[in-house]
Amino acid sequence: MAPKVLISDKLSEAAVQIFRDRGIDVDFQPDLGKDKDKLAEVIGQYDGLAIRSATKVTDKILEAATNLKVIGRAGIGVDNVDREAASKKGVIVMNTPFGNMITTAEHAIAMMFAVARQIPEASASTHAGKWEKSKFMGVELTGKTLGVIGAGNIGGIVCDRARGLKMKVAAYDPFLSEEKAQKMGVEKVELEDLLARADFITLHVPLTDTTRNILSKENLAKTKKGVRIINCARGGLVDEEALAELLKSGHVAGAAFDVFSVEPAKENPLFNLPNVVCTPHLGAATTEAQENVALQVADQMSNYLLTGAVENALNMPSVTAEEAKVMGPWIKLSDHLGSFIGQMTDEPVKAINILYDGSVSEMNLAALNCSVVAGIMKRANPDVNMVSAPVIAKERGIKISTTNQAKSGAFDGYIKVTVVTDTRERSIAGTVFSDGKPRFIQIKGINIDAEVGAHMLYTTNEDVPGIIGTLGQTLGTNDVNIANFTLGRAAVKGEAIALLYVDAPVPGEVLGKLEATGLFNQVKPLAFDVA
Repeated sequence: MAPKVLISDKLSEAAVQIFRDRGIDVDFQPDLGKDKDKLAEVIGQYDGLAIRSATKVTDKILEAATNLKVIGRAGIGVDNVDREAASKKGVIVMNTPFGNMITTAEHAIAMMFAVARQIPEASASTHAGKWEKSKFMGVELTGKTLGVIGAGNIGGIVCDRARGLKMKVAAYDPFLSEEKAQKMGVEKVELEDLLARADFITLHVPLTDTTRNILSKENLAKTKKGVRIINCARGGLVDEEALAELLKSGHVAGAAFDVFSVEPAKENPLFNLPNVVCTPHLGAATTEAQENVALQVADQMSNYLLTGAVENALNMPSVTAEEAKVMGPWIKLSDHLGSFIGQMTDEPVKAINILYDGSVSEMNLAALNCSVVAGIMKRANPDVNMVSAPVIAKERGIKISTTNQAKSGAFDGYIKVTVVTDTRERSIAGTVFSDGKPRFIQIKGINIDAEVGAHMLYTTNEDVPGIIGTLGQTLGTNDVNIANFTLGRAAVKGEAIALLYVDAPVPGEVLGKLEATGLFNQVKPLAFDVA
């Protein structure tokens, strides 16, 4: 059956067509997002939900979303999605951070021009028939120093455009390397230096605990007299009351704001001040940007629902379509390894240690980690998946550590998972053969070579004669067919294990007969999702 997607906000028809062309059953109801009760009533029918800002995806909506796998937000901000609830539910939340980069950067440049030349005020005056030519004396951008706070995707475009305007660009960004700064043609500086030197300051960072009020009252006081400040990023980055006071005193010559600490902004300390340009969060408001983000979210959601590729996800590691093709068998192996240990472990898990050896160590380990953890937790919670598992593990205080190393053995690559409880450690390793099939290659340090089946039987015993015969005879006489059989032992007369791939679950009475022989230390039926 084809995946089913609901579009509950206004997206372009081209985005709707992308879903259809990819073979996805799409239901386009652009006004449904405004009716939360109706949305809750129908959301259980859908695998995907494509939204803009009008749809509020609350915990109640998610509670009703029994089949939902992915939420795609056409745009950057996801304040309208309860991400924590989505993660616990196992629903991927995606956005489209690159679709409106150019549009937002261009708006910042436009706002810089507007405040430099007092264009809005001059326009209003001229419309009023005043012709106050001498009143609106502006400043040139050429030769001025632009201080860019945040030189990421959007900030980087602003830097490029500013250099085209013959401005000197100084960038503050803790993640900007000297090498990257040189390639961009900008000077990497500390925030204090930027504040003291910049004629214009523009902000391009997300709102986090670190960046909140980055232009605080104290930092604003350190700015160069006559500075002009532009914020087209996020409200809350600037102390608006402190900025208003500096605008009134003349220390700050002008400001241009597209975003505000409280939105919709019906009132604000910056409103009605001279040489302050304000727009109602128009950074992404161009026809090109709106089209781009709609097309991108349709592509991303289709890729995930059809191929498992995860792009621009906010609550799990991204996996490109190319990675998904290569990593698919390894993700399945990771799940099997976790599932084996999860089914074998009856006590609370304190730590999960994962070793990646050889070729697999160069893959997307974050995604593989999620798969391992999900496999371990499925026994206790069958609904857990790669999205929700890390959240649940964190809530339970489980420590997860990873180690990656160069090829160290006979296999091109392998994964070893060790789980630590209060009383023991349990480990299993596996690899992917050239045919793409996962294999178990080591259990409890004992080397084996076992194909993974939907139904398996695991036994441990002392290495004594008769074990194979007992297993074969007991299962055979009770109509249990063995598809594959693997043995291993630590040493002669030492601990031995058997892993049997059987055609169907082993009945409880048959397990009882094996235990009754007294030959086995452990008899454990196992099940794996091999679909």
